[in-house]
Amino acid sequence: MSDTKLTGKQKAAAIIISLGADDASKIYKYLKEEEIEQLTFEISRLQHLSPQVMESTLKDFYDLCLTQKVITEGGFEYARNVLEKAFGAQTASSLLERVTKTMRTKSFEFLRKADYKNLITIIQNEHPQTIALILSYARADQASAVIAELPKEKRIDVVERIAKMDRTSPEIIKYVEMELEKKFNSIVSVDFTEIGGVNYVADVMNNMDRSNEKYIFDELNKKDVKLADEIRKRMFVFEDIVTMDSLGIQRFLREVDSKDLVFAIKGSNKEVADVLFSNMSTKMGDTIKSELEYTHNVRLRDVEEAQQRIVSVIRRLEEEGELFIAKGGKDDIIV
Repeated sequence: MSDTKLTGKQKAAAIIISLGADDASKIYKYLKEEEIEQLTFEISRLQHLSPQVMESTLKDFYDLCLTQKVITEGGFEYARNVLEKAFGAQTASSLLERVTKTMRTKSFEFLRKADYKNLITIIQNEHPQTIALILSYARADQASAVIAELPKEKRIDVVERIAKMDRTSPEIIKYVEMELEKKFNSIVSVDFTEIGGVNYVADVMNNMDRSNEKYIFDELNKKDVKLADEIRKRMFVFEDIVTMDSLGIQRFLREVDSKDLVFAIKGSNKEVADVLFSNMSTKMGDTIKSELEYTHNVRLRDVEEAQQRIVSVIRRLEEEGELFIAKGGKDDIIV
């Protein structure tokens, strides 16, 4: 098994196995009950790993630990300089992106467990900058749901502020946390780390329904075309399937619902449809084409929701390391 085919949970299981029973039991003391259950499940399922895969997985883990250490000790820009000299610009950027995303999730943990409707009730009347700060710590699906229900004039302002957010001082974060503590009756420690930004808002927009996504981009284009283009470059939308490699397309086709595929193709352009059919088995292609012939009067909303569910599958598989999505038209990978 190649290390690129291991999911994040499988890699964590491999690390635990490599530590041995004594050291692994010490790690378990710091994990939550659901994390222990997930790890134990993955450990029990993990098949034999070659020495090469184990070495690669351990190296990846070591590099991430090193990245977090230099960020903590010297700050984000210092870490970037050190890592670029050690690994090169491309690998350094990848490591920094992965670590800062993990570090961000340590703060406002109670927030990410909240129902988005409760979150809307609590923050909807706050200043757009405060909402942007809070949503930068929320899960992307929470943030997209909150933004979708904000007043229209506020949506664009919040999205723009999240995209332009860089780093925020611990004092400001602590103040916001104290205010939320009164309402959520929770408090967590503060990390001084990179928050918000274009990458994060692109993740939020990827979780947005298509109609709100279109509205926000239309309005954002009127205010800041350059920013809108930058966000769009880092997003993955249904039409971007044409930029994926054949192995990636074949991988996600095995997981999507056939009904979603029929609806999605029904509302797609010929280029996307051709790419999808060219990567299906003959049997699957014939089945989908047959269903398309009998599928009429499909609502646009149903098409958009089907396409969004397919995109969600693709993004999940990318997060698990099952496939690769090129962003911004860059050549990020060499085979």
